[in-house]
Amino acid sequence: MLVVGSINVDLVVSVAVLPERGETVAGGVFAQHQGGKGANQAVAAARMGAKVAFVGAVGPDDYGRAALDELRGESIDVSRIDTLTAESTGIALIIVDGRGQNQIAVASGANARVDGRFVTRTLRGSPVAANVLLTNFEIRNDAVVAGAQFGAANGMTLLVNPAPARAIASELIALRPILIPNELEAEALTGERDPVAAGRLLAARTGNAVIVTIGARGAVVVSTSTVEHIPAPYVEVVDTTGAGDAFCGAFAAEIAAGSDMSTAARVAVRAASLSTTARGARGAMPTRAMVG
Repeated sequence: MLVVGSINVDLVVSVAVLPERGETVAGGVFAQHQGGKGANQAVAAARMGAKVAFVGAVGPDDYGRAALDELRGESIDVSRIDTLTAESTGIALIIVDGRGQNQIAVASGANARVDGRFVTRTLRGSPVAANVLLTNFEIRNDAVVAGAQFGAANGMTLLVNPAPARAIASELIALRPILIPNELEAEALTGERDPVAAGRLLAARTGNAVIVTIGARGAVVVSTSTVEHIPAPYVEVVDTTGAGDAFCGAFAAEIAAGSDMSTAARVAVRAASLSTTARGARGAMPTRAMVG
C-alpha cells in the first residue's frame, strides 16, 4: 500500500488537566515521540502486516533523521521521502491530561512543501505497485488530489482521512474516495452533529461508504442506505493521541489484504482501542496478532 502524508516529531507534555485559554498548568512531564498523521498511519499499517511505501518530506535536522530511522525500523519503504534542505521537520506540540485527552498544535515545516507537483514528480520518478492509497489533510489539498489521482489511475482503493478537517476539493470528491473522519471532523465537514447523519451526507457527496470514528463508542460504517455500528472494546486509556491514525492504518492494511469493509472496520476499532493503552502516538500500536 502507498501512504502520501505528513511526518512530524511529537513534543509531549503530560499534565493533570488540560489548560484553559490563557492558563498555565505546571508540574508536567515531557517526552518526545515520532508522529505525523501520515507516518503514524504508515506505522500502524506496517505493524498490521502491510507492505508500505511512503511519500513525504522531512528537514535536514536531527528530528528528520530520527523520523526516517524509525520508519525504516518499521520496514517502511522511505525511498520516496525527500529531505528538504531549506525546511525543518514538522513539529507537533501536544498536551495530554490524566484522562488521556489531548490538545495539539502543529508547525508543518517540510510537510508544507509536499504539494501536487512534489507528489506527481516523486511517483513518476519512482512508481510503486500498490492496491490501496491512504492520505490525510496534514498536507496540502493539491498533494492529496495528486496522490489520489495517481492511485485512481493505477486501480487503487482510495482512503482519505480528512484531518484536520477542511473543505474537500471537488477533484478529490470526483474520485469517490472512502472517507474516514472522526465525529468532530464529520460535523465540521457537514454541520451535522450526529455522526450517522454526517456520514450519510458525506456518502452522498462521494458515492462511496464513509467510516466515522466515534472514540470510545467505536465507529459507524455509513452508506446512503445502510449503517453499521461497531462498538469498541473496553481498555484502560492512557493517551488517545494517534488513535485515529491507528484506526486508519489498520483499516487500510486490512483492505489491502482483501478484507471487506465491515471486517476491516472491526479490526481497526480493536487496533485503535489498543493504541490508547500507552503514551505516544505509536506507543501501543498493535500488531495483527495482538488484535486477533
